[in-house]
Amino acid sequence: MRRGGLFWLFLTPVLVWLFLLIVLPHLDLLILSFRADGAWSLENYGTFFAEPIYWLTFVRTAAYSVITTFLTLVVSLPVAFYITKLSRPGVRGFLMVLLLLPFWVSELVRVYGWMILLRESGVLNYFLLQLGLLEKPVEMLYNDATMIMGLVYTSMLFMVVPLVSVMEGLDDSLVEAAYDLGASKTCIWRTIIIPHCKPGITSGSIVVFMLVLGNYLTPNLMGGKNSLWFTEQIYNQFIASFNWNQGAAFGFMLLVLSSGIIWLGLKITGQRLGEVAS
Repeated sequence: MRRGGLFWLFLTPVLVWLFLLIVLPHLDLLILSFRADGAWSLENYGTFFAEPIYWLTFVRTAAYSVITTFLTLVVSLPVAFYITKLSRPGVRGFLMVLLLLPFWVSELVRVYGWMILLRESGVLNYFLLQLGLLEKPVEMLYNDATMIMGLVYTSMLFMVVPLVSVMEGLDDSLVEAAYDLGASKTCIWRTIIIPHCKPGITSGSIVVFMLVLGNYLTPNLMGGKNSLWFTEQIYNQFIASFNWNQGAAFGFMLLVLSSGIIWLGLKITGQRLGEVAS
């Protein structure tokens, strides 16, 4: 009984916190999304499907979020493998600090750092002109490729950390035995490393996908006016148009999208959310 009392004593503040800051606001927004002109209605959701600009931006955001998550995984796998299996034990901590260091500052500062490097009068253009590789400055910002690069950079840590945690449990003798038996590097990655890292890949992909899907700063600053992102549509409804009912509907459409893609990913990998979270 004493243990049960202590359990509820520590759990109650957490439950109250979650209810007040997560459950209650979402319930309020859900009610707002079904209200129009003071009455219950599906008009806000109908507007989403009636206007091509909304659902096309919605599909575009989903597609680019999946692409960014995949590219982040491709970049993070060799980084995590090098940290856990190839670097010396004394250097691993230093390498992890190097990964964490950029995240000690605001995302806004990091995005502006990339803008200073890539803009027409930026550092990269200056050195390319000095080396004679360019005849005139090139605008490297405000396109989809730059936006995706920025999204990969801002979310890479959240993929590397779960991959490092699962790779630490990989038995080195399995990789050595595969080498001794003549297996190629591609075969080793496909049959040993990637299957072992499946929980880390799934959990990292979920976190990165959610962060990219809900990102506002990077697409808005690095993508420019032509790189539409659905979070910008939500922002415009809440702040610019002050249409909270429409903004709430758009927000729940984004929530349904993220939940559906995560469910599909778990089904494809044959995992459960509880296993990935643990």
